[in-house]
Amino acid sequence: MMATDIRTLEERYIDSCRRHDVSPNPAILSGFFKADVKKSHHEPCTLEIVLEYLKDIDLHPLLELCLEVGSSEIEAVDIRCGTSCVLEGEYALTLMHAVNQKLGIVDLQYFSFGKDFLRDLSQRGLTCQVLNLRSSHFRKLNMSGEFMKLHTLNLDCSTSLTSFKEDCFTCMPNLMCLSMCETRISNLWTTIAALSKLPSLVELRFQNWLCCDDAGLSSGSPGADENTDFYQLTSGSYIGTSSMDFGEFSDLNSSTQEEHRTLFPFHNMILDHEFQISIEDSSDDSEVDFSSQQQEYDFMELLSNIGPRRDGEIDIQNEVSTDTLLNQDEEESSGVFTRQIADVSLKYISCHASPICFEKHYREYMIASLPELKVLDNLLIRKIDRERATNTFSKYFEYLPYKRKQKESVVSILQKREIKASHAHVRTPMQKSSYSSGKSQYFYTRSLCAAKVGSSPWPLLHRLSISGYNTGDESRSFRPRQFEYHPSISCLMVFGTLDGEIVVVNHENEKIVSYIPSLGAMNSVLGLCWLKKYPSKHLLCVLFPDDIEMSDSVSLSLHLYSQLIAGSDNGSLKLYDIKHMPPAVTGIHYSAGTVTFDEFDQLTSVHVNSSDELFLASGYSKHVALYDISSGRRLQVFTDMHQEHINVVKFSNHSPSIFATSSFDQDVKLWDLRQKPLQPCYTASSSKGNVMVCFSPDDHYLLVSAVDNEVKQLLAVDGRVHLNFGIAPTGSSQNYTRSYYLNGRDYIVSGSCDEHVVRVCCAQTGRRLRDISLEGKSSGTSMFVQSLRGDPFRDFNMSILAAYTRPSSKSEIVKVNLLTSTDQYSKENCRLQNSRPSKSMGA
Repeated sequence: MMATDIRTLEERYIDSCRRHDVSPNPAILSGFFKADVKKSHHEPCTLEIVLEYLKDIDLHPLLELCLEVGSSEIEAVDIRCGTSCVLEGEYALTLMHAVNQKLGIVDLQYFSFGKDFLRDLSQRGLTCQVLNLRSSHFRKLNMSGEFMKLHTLNLDCSTSLTSFKEDCFTCMPNLMCLSMCETRISNLWTTIAALSKLPSLVELRFQNWLCCDDAGLSSGSPGADENTDFYQLTSGSYIGTSSMDFGEFSDLNSSTQEEHRTLFPFHNMILDHEFQISIEDSSDDSEVDFSSQQQEYDFMELLSNIGPRRDGEIDIQNEVSTDTLLNQDEEESSGVFTRQIADVSLKYISCHASPICFEKHYREYMIASLPELKVLDNLLIRKIDRERATNTFSKYFEYLPYKRKQKESVVSILQKREIKASHAHVRTPMQKSSYSSGKSQYFYTRSLCAAKVGSSPWPLLHRLSISGYNTGDESRSFRPRQFEYHPSISCLMVFGTLDGEIVVVNHENEKIVSYIPSLGAMNSVLGLCWLKKYPSKHLLCVLFPDDIEMSDSVSLSLHLYSQLIAGSDNGSLKLYDIKHMPPAVTGIHYSAGTVTFDEFDQLTSVHVNSSDELFLASGYSKHVALYDISSGRRLQVFTDMHQEHINVVKFSNHSPSIFATSSFDQDVKLWDLRQKPLQPCYTASSSKGNVMVCFSPDDHYLLVSAVDNEVKQLLAVDGRVHLNFGIAPTGSSQNYTRSYYLNGRDYIVSGSCDEHVVRVCCAQTGRRLRDISLEGKSSGTSMFVQSLRGDPFRDFNMSILAAYTRPSSKSEIVKVNLLTSTDQYSKENCRLQNSRPSKSMGA
């Protein structure tokens, strides 16, 4: 069957317009003319449809035309949006689907179809080969529809885009080139988990490393003259421009090098030099040379600063710090680096970087995690780059928990454990050593954790939803300021609020156990600490004078593990017994179960010792106060323990007389009450003010957190540095960092108040296991870490006190489970809901 020629196709379009009483669209007629000219010049015959020139009344004739394109001489149909579009988004999408298999380039740059259009496009998919969604309004990318022929996707300047859904790339098996410059993507782990679903990916871009000379853009760069728009060039030659030759993509098996040249013409010069100089450069002399110049930066400020000068030259002062963008020699730089290959020096600058590029060792992490990648950020990946990436990854990152090298299924681990158990029953004494080496129950528990973490790249984040119905006010919501897990009862947590309330909750079922109102006595609750053991008989008499006739055994059973100390920023200090506090406000002040201590002005921290006999208080002063819990008296105030205020004081977990103080004078000190603390046992210093300190569960180490991500682990015995976690600073003097232990002392979690990320690091090696990103409930809302705690009963579980940057927004407690992914949890919930019988069914 002969293909319909272009002129016949045009005549049929005009006839269709006549039947629908619509005038032929001049832009479509012009498209036929251009296609015919291309055919006469033996060029790929492409029909271009520009949505800007279409109206809704043009749709029906166009749909009939598109249905006939499949059997015509037209090799491809390119659809472009234009600068403005009045066509309904639903009609535009219908038009794209009508073209079907001959859909070539779909350029929706600056489209204004809205979120419904984006959702429909993502869910229904397209048959195009090139898709330009530059400046789109995705927040979390979820392209679940089929994009089976797509090999180039441009999401540059999508400044709302922060993350990916777990399966967003599973229906793009042929995607080769992906660009996401100037987005808000920041998490290495979830990004790699999403990109690993792309088996054909060879070129990836989160920023542009552009080759230049002292005058600006290199004279060898195509089109880099004074009349060229700077932003169009630095946006990576913007996929989908009219200069793109679609004919190069007719064969997906053609040379990837040639496709790169067509897709990204601006960096042809980079590829030319690097392919010609060393296609597979294995020389040990190849290196990256950085010029040194210290520079602090803020990402959003960079986005506003990086851009063209009026004369078209690049303003080096506004460029990005190469220290955080390449991280190969870890030297500060002005955003310029030189790659030396043989006798040729290539000079580069970075433009339009997404925040992921500022992550330490970003380039090495991406290269090591995507072994099939050929080009990253316009730079060819050489053999020496892969070797460096492999070494850097093994030094600074942990692929799986507990040094596991390969992902393993939970079922496989359980089977191995059962086989070992069955062998243990039948083996002879001579076989004992061969079966038992390294395969303890502890080994399998860790292996199960590693398997679950490895299968959950998107950890489950669940906002603790404590409504106000138990307080007698259904519209009431709480504003948490501090929280603590119960040390002995796995389901309990207490939090104090900015309004001075204390709320004990069952964080598993989200029910309030006890509620203690402020009653004007407290301001913000900053200090909370549970007692760990049985209360003394004297304390029971103080707490419950009416119960002194009760037997000791009854008293102990009633009040077991139920006391806590609470301190507020106005100096108020109280001990509460939650067994005698109601879960609802009745208007009655309950004095039973409460002990009031002498105030400590401007309090920030309280902590009880291991025997539950004493507690310490510190705050915005150089002093620490010691209290006796049984008598309710303040025993002593230790003055001038530091040069500046003492933000946190902590007793050790096992020695009732040993405690540590952390101060903004940059010192951490260890003290012993038995020595009447006039002099510390030792002093350890940080380079910045110390925000907090805590002991490891076994008291072997001290975890010290100073301003702006300076986190170190010290040997508790003498204060020597055991481990520096090397978390990259932001440059902010207000970035207060807090860190705690997780899984005993196996891991630590660290977060800062100017950042929306929590880092999980191995406490033995310092290697990063995972970053957890916090996202606001709506677009444009950012969150930061105010406090955090590891769950003492559940491995790889924690809670984060997160606050929004908007003053009017309330803070909230977010529970994090690294062993379960968000998608797995959602699917399981759906399955359970679908399996429940209908209420209308009989018993």
